[in-house]
Amino acid sequence: MTADDSFNRLDDDDYPAYTMGRAAEILGTTQGFLRAIGEARLITPLRSEGGHRRYSRYQLRIAARARELVDQGTPVEAACRIVILEDQLEEAQRSNAEHRRAAESTTAVS
Repeated sequence: MTADDSFNRLDDDDYPAYTMGRAAEILGTTQGFLRAIGEARLITPLRSEGGHRRYSRYQLRIAARARELVDQGTPVEAACRIVILEDQLEEAQRSNAEHRRAAESTTAVS
């Protein structure tokens, strides 16, 4: 891998750049919280060659949303389910908008 390849990964939201300790520090939470949301299957961190959990920026954003809900009194499992449903809703809305645009462009051409 060249230095350019390494620097390009800095912009990749899916690159697992953060250790569990660093991720917990960034989120202001505990490593146990990260384990709990992993067990609830909200996020699945990648593993380093040594077996250590590594988190991406995208995963940290998801974990931060779950933490917001937990801080408001929502149980971890319920918070994880809410975040998953929010993500599914956002994806469905994005897909609907794409289909709507495609239908409108087809109608405009006719």
